[in-house]
Formats: sequence, structure tokens, C-alpha cells
Amino acid sequence: MTTDVTIGTERLAAHLLRAAVLGEVHARPFTPIDTPRRVLHFAFDTAGERADADRAALVAFCTGRGLATPQPAGNHHRVVFGATALRWEQHSEFTTYTWELPSEPDGVFHPPAATLAAPMALLPQPGPLLVAIDLHLVADTKIAPEVLFDRASLVAAENSDGAALYATDFQPDPAGFIRILIVDRGLGAERAGALTQRVLEMETYRTFALLGLPEAQRLAPSVARIERRLAEVTAASRGAKGLETNQSLLDELSALAAELEAGAAASQFRFGASRAYDQIVHLRLETIGERKVGGLPTWSSFLARRMAPAMRTCATLESRQADLADKLARAANLLRTRVDVEVEQQNRDVLRSMNERTRLQLMLQATVEGLSTAAISYYVVGLFGYLVKGAHDTGLLRVDPSLVTGAFVPVAVLLVWWIVRRIRKRHIKGVD
Repeated sequence: MTTDVTIGTERLAAHLLRAAVLGEVHARPFTPIDTPRRVLHFAFDTAGERADADRAALVAFCTGRGLATPQPAGNHHRVVFGATALRWEQHSEFTTYTWELPSEPDGVFHPPAATLAAPMALLPQPGPLLVAIDLHLVADTKIAPEVLFDRASLVAAENSDGAALYATDFQPDPAGFIRILIVDRGLGAERAGALTQRVLEMETYRTFALLGLPEAQRLAPSVARIERRLAEVTAASRGAKGLETNQSLLDELSALAAELEAGAAASQFRFGASRAYDQIVHLRLETIGERKVGGLPTWSSFLARRMAPAMRTCATLESRQADLADKLARAANLLRTRVDVEVEQQNRDVLRSMNERTRLQLMLQATVEGLSTAAISYYVVGLFGYLVKGAHDTGLLRVDPSLVTGAFVPVAVLLVWWIVRRIRKRHIKGVD
């Protein structure tokens, strides 16, 4: 897969994916944001065919307003109309809409986000809503975060050089938005835009990472039941005798393995995605470089207490599934070996029985052969007797017919025995 491109003064053949790989470095760039600014961020589940429908809806939205449309293969797009900017990003299983709105000078988080969410109604909902964030970027203010958020779950931190403070309580407001405050203490538009995007990504990926927890909770009872039943079947197999009993235990193990594999296959993507999202959250925190603010917990410490247990639950269940699958395979192999041995024992008994029947048949055949020789000889001697008697009556034979017939008996018996034996050998040779 190559295409001709000009690099330097020569025309060289470039890989078809070269442009995509180089462009990935610049994908989803940070956009400058002036302070103050209100940002409403939504993330929708657009797995499957919903992603294509969402892209078509965005194209129609931009076309109807004379705005630039996203590139056919692009996964992010930003348009500005009036004082409002819309940033659209499409990911593997979700799509985000970020609206940058003017900030009212009347205070923090005023007016409520519910009154500002009208622009989202201009587009059809792409899919189920998972993330709704109301982020307010304000200039340095004397308002303490404790006044704006629930003190029990409030987290706050400064960035690495103290040029910004960001805080939230992860609690939905009456309209369902998670409120996040960023206080600009001299960031500048570029750094403010970068920090805003990273904070939004942290909350978005945090939410999607936690989708693995309900899946783990759903599968946990099934995994526990399979573990218990495996222990019972393994214990029962120790004293099990007979082909039918072992075959029944093997069938049950196979059914348990199939049930476990179905659950593992259904949860594999979800658990893998949760791990990836969790890693992204921690990478964003490392990039920001947190510093404590007063006695308030940082985002890292809060997530370590609330999010890390959920991730460990997912990882533990995934590990249990893998270990249980190995144990089921080993137990099934042991039972299968026992069943195979019992089948071979039965086959050996069948072969022994067949050999015995063959021996009896040979004995019977020998007996029948002897009887058939005697019977045929009797008829041959009888016919010979009639022939001799006729010859005597006509004068052709002067010897007593009884004497000639008696002398012919051994000859007839030997001749018939030889002919029957020859026929039998010829038949046996044909079968071989």
C-alpha cells in the first residue's frame, strides 16, 4: 500500500497510512479559551450504528447554518457561530459535544446550567447520555470552593505552578450536571484551554471507566455459583464410578464452562475499556501536576479512595474468570480421561465377547462341517450303491454289490471331506 509523494527533491513512495499516523499527533488539539467562559460538556453512548447517525446529524446541523462540516474520516470538529463554539469528538464507543458559552458576570454557576443547555436541543440526541458537565472558568475569585460544593465530597487542587485551581464535588446538581470550577490565576488562553479539556476528559473517562463496575456486580453471583458447583462436582468425581456417572459429571462441567465463557466474552470489552479509561484519567492527573489546596483532598486522593476499589473489583472478577476457566478445563480433562479409560474397558470387554463368539462359531462350523461330510457321503454312497446294483443286475458286474458299496464308503468319505475343506479354504481366502 503505497502512494507517490514528493519528499525533498525526490518523488518517493509513501505508505498509505503515513498521513494518518503523522496526523494522529495533532488529533484533538487544545483550543484557546478566554476567561471567563462557561462550558457545557455532554458524552453520549454511540456504540454501533448510532455513530454514523450522529455524524450525519452533525453534518446536517452545520450545513443548515452555513458552517464547515467535519471531514469524512475525521473524528473531531469545531465550529464557531456568534459567541458560541461547539466542539464535537467521536470516540470508539461514545461521542462528546462541548459547548463554549459566554459567561455571565453575575457570579459563579449563574445562571443554572439547565437554562443554558438549549443549544443541545438543536441536534437529535445521539444516544443514551452518560456525562453532563457544567464547567465554569472564572478569573481569580474570593469565593471559597466550600461555599459552592458539598463539603463532604469536595476535592480541589492547584496545577503544577499554582496558576489555576480546579474543584468539584462529583455531585449532580438539580438539573443532573456535574459542576466543576476552574479559577484562572494567570493561565492565559492557551493553558486555560488545555486545562479545561484535560479536566473534562478526566471526568468523562472516569464515568466510562466505572461502567465496568455494574458489569462486574452482574457477573459476580454467576461466577460464585460456578465456583461452588465446580467444587461440588470435583468432590463428587473422586468417588464416582461407572461410565454414566462420569459422563454426567463431564456434561455438567462442560455446561459450566460454556456459561463462564459466555459471561467472560460479554464482559471482555467492558473490562478492557475500563482499564484503558482508568489509565487515561491517571495520565491526565500526572500531566496537570496536582498540588494540595489547604486541607482539601486532591482529585488523585479522592479517586484513589472511590474509583480504585471499583477498578480492583473489575480486575478481581476478570482474574477469577480466567482462573476458574483453567480449573474447569483441568477438571474436565481429568474426567474426560476417566471416561476414555472406561470406554476403552468396555471396548475391550466387547472385543473379548466377540472373540468368544467367534471361537464358538468356529467350533460350530467344524461340527457342521463334520456332519455335512457324513450326510453328503451317505448320499454319495447311496447313489453309488444304486449304480453298482444296477450293473450287477444287468450282468456287467459279477462281484457282490454290497461288498463293492462297502469298499467305496471310505473313498466317498475322504473325497467329500477333501472337497468341503477345499471349498471352505477358498472362501476364507476370498474374504482375506
